[in-house]
Amino acid sequence: MLKQTLIEATFAGAKILQKYFNGSFTISSKSNINDLVTQADHESEQAIFEVIRREFPEHYILSEESGEFKMDSNIKWIIDPIDGTVNFANGIPICCVSIGIEKDGKMILGAVYNPFINEFFFAEKDFGSTMNDKRINVSDKSDVLRSCLVTGFPYSYLDEPNGPLEVFDKLIRHNIPMRRLGSAAIDLCWVAAGRFDGFYEHNLKAWDSAAGFLIVEEAGGTVTDFKGNYYSPYQPNLLATNGKIHDDLLLVLNGKWNLDNSKR
Repeated sequence: MLKQTLIEATFAGAKILQKYFNGSFTISSKSNINDLVTQADHESEQAIFEVIRREFPEHYILSEESGEFKMDSNIKWIIDPIDGTVNFANGIPICCVSIGIEKDGKMILGAVYNPFINEFFFAEKDFGSTMNDKRINVSDKSDVLRSCLVTGFPYSYLDEPNGPLEVFDKLIRHNIPMRRLGSAAIDLCWVAAGRFDGFYEHNLKAWDSAAGFLIVEEAGGTVTDFKGNYYSPYQPNLLATNGKIHDDLLLVLNGKWNLDNSKR
């Protein structure tokens, strides 16, 4: 029942995205002028809530737009009604609904759905990851210099050593293909599917990564914070890779390797 409710809730939210995409809807700003929230975000969230509360009214919910609904439950739903809102608001079809389910503090189910390219990613702890019901696996590249990577940038620049721009600059100066899609959940799913070899981002929120990091792990990948510790969606920094380039990318992220093998 939990798995089926997750799938139903994800598709209910996606119907709202389809309803409003390239149409007319209200847009406002949150933390800054380009940190957007739309009418579709709110309606998608409500559609998701309705499905969950119909079946599991006692469950804890954490959602991007409405915050926390604390309940005395060992099950928590972590929801991003539209991941990639700026893309959505500009008619760019790289956006999705992302929902993770946590039990006793551990992620057990994750779903990410982009209805515009009809890609539904799903993972259940210890049962692997799928895209549209077909098993997916991470890539097998083992050389960072030959990898294809993806990243994102926070709305407020983090002025710290080895911050987002410094790491990005270091990678592109070594001719490593870098992409920025604008949706962390899709970035993670595309690592899981082997399209990207790695993804890193500073300053994520739990709803950005809760579903996607489980999908990467269940596809055979590795997900940690920037210190190499086991990843928790409640801390901000994430590195997800195919596992084979993980240690080297950790060195890059921490300023300990300048991508010249002779200078490690």
